[in-house]
Amino acid sequence: MLRRGMRIPVRHPDVGNGNDMAKRFLCFGELLLRLAAPGRETLLQTPSLQVCVGGAEANVAVSLARFGHQALMAGVVADNALGMAAVAELRRHGVATAALRAGPGRMGLYFLAAGAGHRPSGVIYDRAGSAFAIADPAGYDWPALLDGIDALHLSGVTPAVSDAAASAALSAARAARAAGALVSFDGNYRAKLWAARGQDPAGTLRALLAETDLAFADHRDIAVVLGDDGDKSNDSAAPDDVQARIGAAAARAFAAFPRLARIATTLRTQHSVDHHTLGAMLLTRDGAVHRARDRALPAIVDRIGAGDAFAAGVLHGVLGGMDDGDSLAFGLAAACLKHSIPGDFNLVDAADVAALVRDERLDVRR
Repeated sequence: MLRRGMRIPVRHPDVGNGNDMAKRFLCFGELLLRLAAPGRETLLQTPSLQVCVGGAEANVAVSLARFGHQALMAGVVADNALGMAAVAELRRHGVATAALRAGPGRMGLYFLAAGAGHRPSGVIYDRAGSAFAIADPAGYDWPALLDGIDALHLSGVTPAVSDAAASAALSAARAARAAGALVSFDGNYRAKLWAARGQDPAGTLRALLAETDLAFADHRDIAVVLGDDGDKSNDSAAPDDVQARIGAAAARAFAAFPRLARIATTLRTQHSVDHHTLGAMLLTRDGAVHRARDRALPAIVDRIGAGDAFAAGVLHGVLGGMDDGDSLAFGLAAACLKHSIPGDFNLVDAADVAALVRDERLDVRR
């Protein structure tokens, strides 16, 4: 049971499905409560909200656990019923929570109004003063937490939350590097969170990318870190132009960050709120460029968490021994399946993803 100020234990419990290929992942970030307007309503159009648990790093942890890996979540939750419920939800999906502790403060929230037609989805963050945001960075014993861990996963959301969270994330990345664990980092640039802090994100994100082996980022994420460099690209650019910009941005990132080995990103074309096309690229330091074929998403149920599903899929492939092209295809298929599932978590297993990679028929499974 979590208690306020409870020290994080040194040893991790065994989790997973007994798969000999399973890896040990530690995901560090904030557990959130998502409060969504029902259906396609605007917020409080009717006086009700649908609640689920989420958060970028938690979404990755759930996917990795469902893929058969040992996934552990580190962070701080509110010392109240909401925090306990969020932790219990992670456990329900196979994520180990011994590295989570309860502390003073509140649960971070975000409010979602799903779009429709020509009206885009909208998110309102309510995370200031959360238990995670105000937690003392010295409260994390990173050498103990990272003992036996194969990979640490972080995202750009965490340093955007607070100075304390940024400091903890950087300490985690440096400790993982010292321990010989792979460091993966999802850019996840959140302009609203950085604006609320009134800080330029470039310096903090540069420090994190300097410790990163595998980055999930596109040309816009890299421009935030390294500067615009004249690239005024946007989502309306032709697909070939976007791919060229990603290639150029990746070259800049590899030059700036000598430890960076791979950069992966999705390529999204939006035809309407409900109909997208999704592709993906993976680029390596040695100049290889892998491109997964586009997949149509004609009836989207929920796109929140798709990037996290992609990251988990690529990590599953890279650490599980797949080549880069197959890892990318697996990640893209995982992201596509997430669009069919309500909530933040991608509730599919590795067999489901592999079936989509193989383009199996969509007959009812009996």
